[in-house]
Amino acid sequence: MIWIPEGSIVRATLRALIAPKRLVPILLVAASLVFAQARFSRDPLAVPLGVMLCILFVAAAPVSYRVLFPEGLDLSHGGVRLVLYGAMGSGVVLSTGYVLPKMLKMGPTFLTQPVNLAVCGALYLVGGWGLGRDIDFEESLARERARAERLQLEAEQAQLLALRSHLDPHFLFNTLNAIAEWCRTDGAVAEAAVLKLSAMLRSVLAGVRSATWPMEKELELLRTLFDLHLLRDPELFQLTFDVSPGVSEVPVPPLMLLPLAENAVKHGPAAGHRGRISLQLAQRENELVFTLENPGASKGPRPGSTGLPTVERRLALAYGGAARFSLESAEGRTRVTVTLPRSGPLLGVIT
Repeated sequence: MIWIPEGSIVRATLRALIAPKRLVPILLVAASLVFAQARFSRDPLAVPLGVMLCILFVAAAPVSYRVLFPEGLDLSHGGVRLVLYGAMGSGVVLSTGYVLPKMLKMGPTFLTQPVNLAVCGALYLVGGWGLGRDIDFEESLARERARAERLQLEAEQAQLLALRSHLDPHFLFNTLNAIAEWCRTDGAVAEAAVLKLSAMLRSVLAGVRSATWPMEKELELLRTLFDLHLLRDPELFQLTFDVSPGVSEVPVPPLMLLPLAENAVKHGPAAGHRGRISLQLAQRENELVFTLENPGASKGPRPGSTGLPTVERRLALAYGGAARFSLESAEGRTRVTVTLPRSGPLLGVIT
């Protein structure tokens, strides 16, 4: 659903008034007034005058209300607009119900009696307010529905972008090419690679749809990523995992650490810096400290890079500034440290 605003508030109001849900009640009220005018009046122009009054009321009252109160009824301007609205109503009622009959030299009619003219004025004010307010609510609802649909579409696009940003396409292509080669030379290795890649893709898809998951799942995903690299080249690097007990169930944002593992391989062993990749997860008071080291000195984020900046933004959003991120290089190695509150991400935050 795409909501397209009407260029003119007058056209938009008149178009809304002819909608059946408003037109039918309007016709019933107008028919009752015209019937009473005809029943209790003797002047031959009484019925045309009654029809004219109804048309002017319906056309002018909601339009004048919406023009004067585009944001709804309020007295922030000292009631000036409310006075103008009342003056416009009095002008329409008196010009049609008093001045015009005098000009036409009409006799007394039901609607032009003083008491009934006052009732017509009240109908003008209340009817204009009710119809204008109803039209405003309908347009506001249409805008909100269009906005909700647009946000839903943006969320779906963001999920696709998140999926793409959490898994290096070059890694996928290289792995698939390696599997194709292993199918000809080593079926057992090809089968193992397919199973690991399938498990990894399932985890990534599950993570994109989740707000949090246990740290254990995050570590399994990282280990699968490293194992796939080692399947392609068992001598590419040596891997060590050091995880403190009791931290596996701590909730974390899914796929938060995956870009760090990808970078550790991509800018370390895959860039010619063979050696040891070490992952350590330790508990310190009420915090978890995740440390990942790889061979090769970091040159910092490249211009246009989205990996590390995305991780930092997600940490800030998920933990409200309580998480910390650092990147250091020393003695030909790069160390990334992420410190997370053990309590987990803020409730209600989806990253």
